[in-house]
Amino acid sequence: MRVIEPLYAEILRRNQGEGEFHQAVREVLETLDPVLRQRPEFVDARIIERLCEPERQLIFRVPWADDSGDVHVNRGFRVEFSSVLGPYKGGLRFHPSVNLGIVKFLGFEQIFKNALTGMPIGGGKGGSDFDPKRRSDAEIMRFCQSFMTELHRHLGEYTDVPAGDIGVGGREIGYLFGQYRRITNRHESGVLTGKGVNWGGSQARTEATGYGCVLFTAEMLRSRGESLDGQRVAVSGSGNVAIYAIEKAQQLGATVVTCSDSDGYIVDEKGVDLALLKEIKEVGRGRISEYAERRGENVKFVEGAGVWNVPCDVALPCATQNELHEEDARTLVRGGVKAVAEGANMPTTPEAVRVFQEAGVAFAPGKAANAGGVATSALEMQQNASRDSWTFAHTEERLAEIMRHIHDSCYTTAERYGSPGNYVVGANIAGFELVADAMLAQGLI
Repeated sequence: MRVIEPLYAEILRRNQGEGEFHQAVREVLETLDPVLRQRPEFVDARIIERLCEPERQLIFRVPWADDSGDVHVNRGFRVEFSSVLGPYKGGLRFHPSVNLGIVKFLGFEQIFKNALTGMPIGGGKGGSDFDPKRRSDAEIMRFCQSFMTELHRHLGEYTDVPAGDIGVGGREIGYLFGQYRRITNRHESGVLTGKGVNWGGSQARTEATGYGCVLFTAEMLRSRGESLDGQRVAVSGSGNVAIYAIEKAQQLGATVVTCSDSDGYIVDEKGVDLALLKEIKEVGRGRISEYAERRGENVKFVEGAGVWNVPCDVALPCATQNELHEEDARTLVRGGVKAVAEGANMPTTPEAVRVFQEAGVAFAPGKAANAGGVATSALEMQQNASRDSWTFAHTEERLAEIMRHIHDSCYTTAERYGSPGNYVVGANIAGFELVADAMLAQGLI
């Protein structure tokens, strides 16, 4: 549709140097032509222009002192993108790569991901270029306290509810929540999600993103008359999402043969020893090479490379953005891959996505496949609001229901708009319609 190209050119002009944000916007815009033709009121109301401009962008200084007393200054971000469906909701990422463009790409994706869950939550994202690796607990605590001292004034259970992301786990959420409680003099449990289970957190939240990704994959295979049982699975990453994707895939009968970190990857043909991986990564905070050393000679460690040259039936990229490139996709297709589901946010380049789609591989974008984390965060908010606590089994059952709903919504929407089996089209249009209809109903704001 002729409205798309000039609109995208204007977005590039107004958001220069933000490559990841440009990529995320382009990926959505390229799929919206059918809905804009059928719903011209979205064009007349300038819905896309309004959606691509965050409601609020916050950038602030985060000074802190290390254990030697040396002062460091990092930069903090929070992009509050859309609150039309509910309070801003999205994680905080602590990583040296964090900049405004990355936070905006993540926040933009979060709008549609959160809409797809069917939960009343808007889209936002935040973080800092702080690197928690090799920092002591005391240093991380001081950084988190400084970060929250500035951010707290913009948060609230009905305003903006952050969670964790890369570099922000239960430890960091604890320090952030403690500082929020100290400054505000309120035990407002619903202001952060990913909390400890014994102080307001949700059972299954730790597992939710990885579990949800695998549950979505199982639904894709089911729609093709297959299951995960007996499938050979390659997973990238070894953080929270990867670990629990491995766990759920194993529970459903798959054999997971890879995982990785920034140093390289391992191949374990017998299947990843999850207990050993958790001990190394979650307890010792070690490197993936240690897995090969401790597991024995049947495990191969490959330094400085990604996992995608390992043949598999199912690929789950769970590390970081743009990790799976066009040639990686061609290698996976030659190796017989049937399904790919993004556990991370935008880990597959547009060129790689096209390779999968042209080869008939079932491909699930992150906004659908990894929505289980934010969905369970919304369930945590429900429990906090009602002063309630649910069992692991009940929360996991709700998660499974939500992932089936997301799959079915993407599947039927793609069919309705003439792209059967295209989960990218289905996810983008289904999420967009929910948000756009709400924007129309609430007026020009």
